[in-house]
Amino acid sequence: MIKSVPVPLPVVNIGKQIRKFFMEAQTQAKNKVYFHYNHTDSCKFARWNARESYEFMNARPWQDVVDFYSNMVNGRLSLSDLFVTERTSFIHDDDNEIPEVELENHSSKDKSGKWERVTFKILVSYHGGSFDGWQKQPGLNTVQGLVEKSLGSFVDDRKAQLLKELCKPLEGCASVAGRTDKGVSALQQVCSFYTWRKDVKPHDIEDAINSVAPGKIKVISVFQVSRAFHPNFSAKWRRYLYIFPFNEGENEEQGCDSGLEIDNLCSDERFVEHSNGCDEKIENLLINDEDVLEGVKKPKCFIVSRVNMLLKQLEGKLLSYKIFARDTKPSRNTGPPTECFIHHARAMEARLPCSLNGYGQGRKVMCVELVANRFLRKMVRVLVATSIREAAAGAGEDALLKLMDATCRRATAPPAPPDGLCLVDVGYTEFDPSITLIT
Repeated sequence: MIKSVPVPLPVVNIGKQIRKFFMEAQTQAKNKVYFHYNHTDSCKFARWNARESYEFMNARPWQDVVDFYSNMVNGRLSLSDLFVTERTSFIHDDDNEIPEVELENHSSKDKSGKWERVTFKILVSYHGGSFDGWQKQPGLNTVQGLVEKSLGSFVDDRKAQLLKELCKPLEGCASVAGRTDKGVSALQQVCSFYTWRKDVKPHDIEDAINSVAPGKIKVISVFQVSRAFHPNFSAKWRRYLYIFPFNEGENEEQGCDSGLEIDNLCSDERFVEHSNGCDEKIENLLINDEDVLEGVKKPKCFIVSRVNMLLKQLEGKLLSYKIFARDTKPSRNTGPPTECFIHHARAMEARLPCSLNGYGQGRKVMCVELVANRFLRKMVRVLVATSIREAAAGAGEDALLKLMDATCRRATAPPAPPDGLCLVDVGYTEFDPSITLIT
């Protein structure tokens, strides 16, 4: 019998292969094009870097905006005091959007499970500066935490007993249309609450929530809706308003000097010479944030009409806004999860009311209105900050669209401060383009 002799396997140098792998990866990284560093238009050296954009956005009298939102929550002011137009009547009580009673032929005896419970739709406004955001978190003062605590007295006996056995506090469970970040206000946030108790009345829920934090959170309306209603999944669109305040004396600058600075920068001989010398090799260059043309003075103001022009290009398009998102899970970085359809995107100048009686002129501000079927995390704030940065640099009207192809989120500006952002309302019917704040 012939015995088979084992053939010795070749010795593999694992360490050598690993080193080779990392060397190839580094080579690919060097040749990879990052659109953030690859601006090739005539105003590429006029753009603020991340630090400059952050400083520009934060060096604002934000307290005036925070106070304005606080007065709106308390009913002392309204959007009609900011926008002198009848279009603010879109702040509606949409009781008829969702049927109050499920159209069923079954008798109450045949109903079981979720069809036995009663669902309430709650419209609530709150002052963002008074809370650590919507989502409930241990040790933080959140809107959801206060709302659910106030709903504890309306849960059914079965759930109350279960919570007691689990050593958990007696709280209700509230679903919401959209979780707002710390500092973000809301005028008509939509949440829902269900219970198997039949004796709960809408005015009881309203009184319970209003008593939790007077002056900081206020219920607009409560009514019973279909048991199939969900504030997030049933929504067709959301409307956000961002108010950007100007510093004193900056109003005149941004109206006359901004365009002149940009034109002078783009026609500067040093800029042209530097630009022409790099265009051929720039595709394979990785330019650092701080690498700017020596001696160039970047613009320190912008024109609101340029921001409006940039935002209008986003209307009516289904696009992936992953480059404008922050804190998004890797599983949501590609494909439909990052796609949004913006119905309306505009900007205009306005003035905050200087007093409660409405007399006189207050601080000059820029208002940005965005309406979309959905928004990614911090998407509105990044869009606003990036639009201002591009407007200040004098970028073309398609600048935001070009950024959609960027491979690094540093291509966009850091998020604008949350103080200026407000969730205005949520719609459960098709969006009506004739009902907007800014035309």
